[in-house]
Amino acid sequence: MVSENVLRLCRAPDTVSSLLAANPTEPPGKFVEQLYGNLDKDLRRNPDDDRPLPDPATLDLALQCGQWGPTTPSPLFLQAFADSLRCLDADPLSNVVSPPLIGSHGTVPLTAIAPLVDIIRHVSNVIVRAETEVIFITCNWAPSVAQRLIRNSLIELSRRAGERKQRVVVKMMYDKATPASALDPHQRVKPSTYTSKNVQLPAPEEVPNLDMEVVSLHKMVLGTLHAKFCVVDRKLAVVMSNNMEDNANVEMMTHLEGPIVDSIYDSALITWKHQLDPPLPSSNSPAAAGGLPTSSQEPLYLNRGSGIDQQRIAAAGQAQPTLPEHTPEDPHYDDDLIGEIARMQSCYSTKEGETRLQAANRQLNLAIKSPIPPTGPEIPDGHEMTPYIATSTEYPVPIALVSRPPYGNVDSKNVFVPQNEAWLSLIRNAQKNIFIQTPDLNAAPLIPALAAALKRGVEVTYYVCFGYNDAGEVIPSQGGTNEQAARSLLSLLPKDGPERELLHIFDYVGKDQDHPIHQSFRTRTCHVKLLIADGSVGVQGSGNQDTQSWFHSQEINIMVDSPEICLKWRDGIERNQNTSLFGRVSGDGVWRDQSGKPGEGYMGDPNAVEGLFKGVWGMYQKMRRGG
Repeated sequence: MVSENVLRLCRAPDTVSSLLAANPTEPPGKFVEQLYGNLDKDLRRNPDDDRPLPDPATLDLALQCGQWGPTTPSPLFLQAFADSLRCLDADPLSNVVSPPLIGSHGTVPLTAIAPLVDIIRHVSNVIVRAETEVIFITCNWAPSVAQRLIRNSLIELSRRAGERKQRVVVKMMYDKATPASALDPHQRVKPSTYTSKNVQLPAPEEVPNLDMEVVSLHKMVLGTLHAKFCVVDRKLAVVMSNNMEDNANVEMMTHLEGPIVDSIYDSALITWKHQLDPPLPSSNSPAAAGGLPTSSQEPLYLNRGSGIDQQRIAAAGQAQPTLPEHTPEDPHYDDDLIGEIARMQSCYSTKEGETRLQAANRQLNLAIKSPIPPTGPEIPDGHEMTPYIATSTEYPVPIALVSRPPYGNVDSKNVFVPQNEAWLSLIRNAQKNIFIQTPDLNAAPLIPALAAALKRGVEVTYYVCFGYNDAGEVIPSQGGTNEQAARSLLSLLPKDGPERELLHIFDYVGKDQDHPIHQSFRTRTCHVKLLIADGSVGVQGSGNQDTQSWFHSQEINIMVDSPEICLKWRDGIERNQNTSLFGRVSGDGVWRDQSGKPGEGYMGDPNAVEGLFKGVWGMYQKMRRGG
């Protein structure tokens, strides 16, 4: 049941962003204290205490707690929303957003399921098209192709702002633990630091028309800033799975417009906490009212109509195979999403003398220090890799934030947060099927929940990345490797029962490959974070299904209520990888080749003592590599 307290919080007239609009020079943290500082907090509440059973009254109360636009949310969505709202009784800011803005609506004009750098190509484009402000928040920041794309986009943004005789406010935040973080998790980063070789953002003299402010955030010890998102002109938001670094990851990103942008903007203010110097120009221009004025030709928050069919996207790319790639060394910014899609698909189209398989291999090798050849079968017509996916809908759809704040303590008590409760609710209440893709799947509360779903007759399919962060996961209390977690799940199922027939576990396989490749080789990995229940409600964002994301890191995720969008997401997942073709693991949770041999790099099943030694050694090696 949604309590009277939660209903009151969600229907309150004020939010952190509305109070900041009236007092733009004050720190957002002041309004957090004003609105929620006197309310009780219980960061270690047991989520199973007084868990109510689903009932129509709960759904009706949940319906009253959001602004859903023209479409009524489905019962499955409302139940997950109601279960996530229960966390507000323990901590009113457990969702890192003002409660009246948790439930909203909007459109998702573009989704990307693509290598990391392709995600940042889009982010660099929306930054360049900014009129007055950019907020960019991420986790890891390292010199890389992605970093150079953002650096160049800020320089280009400054140039364009100068031509307009305007200034643009830019707020950048990333995770960085320093000794000072023990006193205040938020640390202002000086230009001498953010222009250093370890960060390489542009110096103030390189961006004379930007007012740029950079902050680091880390809540000691384990409270990592793991959320990754960008808000531009309070008109659009981008929610990403990726960090800012060079790696072989395929990632996922959604571009959002409409009132949901106000929710993400509010989350950015709460995350920032301290005074914004200078203030944000959009503070009194909510996305629900159209955001800031723009001189761009691209319509924002308008009825865009149905998404463009991926076959047409692939065909258009094939017809224009000579559009130059947008790179740091040779930037090519586009004026709108259609131009970006055309340029991206052109890069993935075949060049003279190439097959489709070779074209995919070329693009997937761009981030690889030692390129590998393709081993997969030729890609047939209609199955080309299409990284940018048009996911427009005729009308805005219900969207809610299901996130979590950072928790630094070295324990596993802070589990009752909206992100976790939404995931568990969708798993508990799905009636047909559950799909998950994540680098690691080993969070302790998740394993029995999946087992219970299988025993109800629900089909469960999940994709993980072979060997992803084994060195960290194998350390005691971190959940174990993906193979160990799979064995834990299998141990909860009857050996000869139908449940095992409903469970499908896969290791990620690149679009150009015919087998999983261990993450330690850094050639083909996947970092997508997605859960879809019954093909109709999907959760996408930064949260992994591992111990760190479930218990410690600050995350941001959107929960979307749309069978149409979920179908396009699912189609994009299958189209842009070969996981379902070649990644199925054996009955013991381990992927094996045709001769029964595990993939190269498989760690085995170390016990706690072995895990500690292997984990410490592996993490040391990772730090030596700069990880």
